[in-house]
Amino acid sequence: MAKILLVEDDADIVENLSALLSAEGFTVKSAGTQQQAVDLLSGERFDLALLDISLPDGSGYAVCSVIKADTEDNLNRDVPVVFITAYDDEASAVASLDMGADDYISKPFRPRELVLRLKNILRRTGNASAVYKIGDLTVDAAKGVVHKGDRELFLSVLEYRLLLVFLNHKDQILSREKLIEEIWDIAGEYVNDNTLTVYIKRLRGKIENDPQHPEIIRTVRGKGYKISG
Repeated sequence: MAKILLVEDDADIVENLSALLSAEGFTVKSAGTQQQAVDLLSGERFDLALLDISLPDGSGYAVCSVIKADTEDNLNRDVPVVFITAYDDEASAVASLDMGADDYISKPFRPRELVLRLKNILRRTGNASAVYKIGDLTVDAAKGVVHKGDRELFLSVLEYRLLLVFLNHKDQILSREKLIEEIWDIAGEYVNDNTLTVYIKRLRGKIENDPQHPEIIRTVRGKGYKISG
């Protein structure tokens, strides 16, 4: 799975974006300041950096410079950079692209458009998400395609998100509350306990050999669900 560095000082945006990207199969680490971002970059390799321009102690431009620095100890020199900013003007866009950024997205943005653009960049740069395999089930998160054996499965948006949440937390027990939190659609679609029950049943009906005796999405009595394999 692709690992994204999110550099943003607005806690609400961090929470919403982290939930959205996690539900799409990404691993997200966030930093609220320039220094926190630099510290993370010095010790970890990322697949993409999503940077706000305005930060409390500096700017996303400075973080981008650290990423693009041509030094031997730079773990992230080839990592694609996408700026997100409230500055919707040509000068900011040109400055971002001149620094080597791969894209520039103005706030407010449509969540689905953001995810699509990130996936396209990851695919183009060769940092696309890994392919998940559970038994005869194969999920290509970069292409958004699910196969069971040689047969392609057609999942609804929420079914697909739910499956990615499980795959992103393989071998972990997920409570119903955690699942609802993860698949919550920040575009406005409400997901409640009854809705979750319906979608788990529908998803099992498509991916399990015997939905009455599931082997992929298992129920852990009194605790929640777990995907194994």
